[in-house]
Amino acid sequence: QVQLVESGGGLVQAGGSLRLSCAASESIFSFSVMGWYRQAPGKQRELVATITSGGSTNYADFVKGRFTISRDSARNTVYLQMNSLNPEDIGVYYCNARRMFSRSDSWGQGTQVTVSS
Repeated sequence: QVQLVESGGGLVQAGGSLRLSCAASESIFSFSVMGWYRQAPGKQRELVATITSGGSTNYADFVKGRFTISRDSARNTVYLQMNSLNPEDIGVYYCNARRMFSRSDSWGQGTQVTVSS
């Protein structure tokens, strides 16, 4: 059972930046895919970005050019660098990890991102 702990959320002005961290309790190479999801108030959870064990990345259209997902395997950590934030980015951001052939995902507790207009 992997533990995922997110950090780095907070309050920023529109146009500002945050870097989120997801620290895993085991090697991130244990997972075929890790990613970030977010959930705005009153809305369902949506995919933000993913990174595979091989290092390939994918992004939702609404964050392309603004957000970057990366990893530090020595620290068992995945990051989400968020630039040019706007109020539509408000929500709780969750880290996700999925093992190859797994029927279930692991989730962190989430970290709140708030953007003032």
